[in-house]
Amino acid sequence: MLSPAVSAHTKQLFRLDTNRPVVGSGPVLFGLDAEALAASMVEIGEPAWRGRQLAEAMYRQRVAELDKATTLPRVLRSRLVTEGWAIGRPRIVQTFVSKDETERYLVEGQIRDTHTVEAVWMPDGDGGEAGDGSNADVPNRSNHKSAKDWARATICVSSQVGCAVNCQFCLTAKLGLQRNLSAGEIAGQVVAVLDKHAVEIGKERVNIVFMGMGEPLLNYDNWMAAVRLLVKEVGISPQRMTVSTSGIVPGIVRFAEEPPDVRPKLAISLNAPNDEIRSEIMPINRKWPIEAVLDAVRKIRLRPRERITFEYVLLGGVTDQPEHAQQVARLVRRSGLPVKVNLIAWNPGPGIAYQMPQAEAVERFKRALVAEGVPVYVRRPRGRDIYAACGQLKRTIEAVK
Repeated sequence: MLSPAVSAHTKQLFRLDTNRPVVGSGPVLFGLDAEALAASMVEIGEPAWRGRQLAEAMYRQRVAELDKATTLPRVLRSRLVTEGWAIGRPRIVQTFVSKDETERYLVEGQIRDTHTVEAVWMPDGDGGEAGDGSNADVPNRSNHKSAKDWARATICVSSQVGCAVNCQFCLTAKLGLQRNLSAGEIAGQVVAVLDKHAVEIGKERVNIVFMGMGEPLLNYDNWMAAVRLLVKEVGISPQRMTVSTSGIVPGIVRFAEEPPDVRPKLAISLNAPNDEIRSEIMPINRKWPIEAVLDAVRKIRLRPRERITFEYVLLGGVTDQPEHAQQVARLVRRSGLPVKVNLIAWNPGPGIAYQMPQAEAVERFKRALVAEGVPVYVRRPRGRDIYAACGQLKRTIEAVK
């Protein structure tokens, strides 16, 4: 059965974001773009261009406290602080470090509640971006000297606290849906992690994947507002971003209408070779089966060299058999889309009754797709020992057994 939240709200996607950010007694600024910040400044008798100065401080310089926003005059800073204004950027409250150097963060949001959300930093990525057309704008590092021990990195970002989609193999599903994140809470995860690692946008290659907690297309307005902030205010190319969806057809249709200058790349969490198996492990498929999802994806006008990614979780004995590989190859051909497949060996979690695939099964599946002419990549598991890998995000604080 679908979660009641999914069944009741799919027409309008989700409208669970009625809580407004609460940080201090005055306005919270993080999450507003330069235009909205300009309007806020005009309201208090300041020139509109103060809004651009605020945006520069928050999003480019990554200032987290108003009294340190030196783009503004000291008198104005003091006034805003006295009147209770706050930047209100989400902050990292707990960090877990893996033996493979992946870092998982519990991030405190802008609303005063008990919920934290998760973000993940993967130095050198996990191979998931390979072959999807994102190499079109790789920064030139030849003249950039850096003491950092990574040449590229990936930040995995959450869009909701918990998730309503109820994929049977995913730990996040155990939480259910707690609430949507605001645009500031989504973009804030990225900026907080960029700040922590002193990333230089435009000089260092960092990919953003909206593949953390939640279903982004069920929080479409807030998620897309966050994307616009990251593109226009933070300066990250949309071709460095990928959003993953379980197959929310109305959301994909809206996504297809976004202009290319702000539209991320798209990944479909396929995870099964046919509707029968997919409906068992992903109940959302009963509402929007594979062909309905593909029909929606076909509406997207792709950039040159851009590919749609099919994410495919290999569940031992369930989705990793040779006949499944053949079915996936036929599905790719039938789609008529430029597609690449990312294979993901299932990451275990407590209380989930699936098995990891054998290494030889993963390799056999990959070889079968290659033989059929399907571009295929195997995503490296990152941070399994700290519950940071794909499908493991559940705000876990105890050590992995």
